[in-house]
Amino acid sequence: MALDLSGITQIVEDLIPWDTIRISTPAAGKPVFNPTTGQYEQPEADVVYEGRGAVQAAGTAAEVVSVPGLNQPWIAETRSKYRLLTPLVAPVAEKDYLITVVAVHTGGDLALLGRQWRVQDPGGAATMSVVRVTAIDQIQQTRGTS
Repeated sequence: MALDLSGITQIVEDLIPWDTIRISTPAAGKPVFNPTTGQYEQPEADVVYEGRGAVQAAGTAAEVVSVPGLNQPWIAETRSKYRLLTPLVAPVAEKDYLITVVAVHTGGDLALLGRQWRVQDPGGAATMSVVRVTAIDQIQQTRGTS
């Protein structure tokens, strides 16, 4: 006898405060000069999915790992433990895809906007899943000042 989780899936999905996220492939190719702005710009990435999703810290703020680089005693780039939740109907995010929050739910954390995360491993799949969980790492960014 098969266990039908569709009812549980709907209950869990109704409990999650979904934001709107975008999953895209990394831009391929070299930066292209834009004569209008006078800047080099990365080519457009292909959007794989845009829809419901939630970004959550996967641990405490102290759980940040810095990995030593080759020939360096320490490296400034850190690994931040986050996870992405998406409905099971969303496509599986592949390793190195980029995650961006494009809109937050009412009352949501506006600090999510403008940040990007990189998928660490393909999105999870399991026999008894009700949402897809994907390990992601925040991409370090420096915010420009005006």
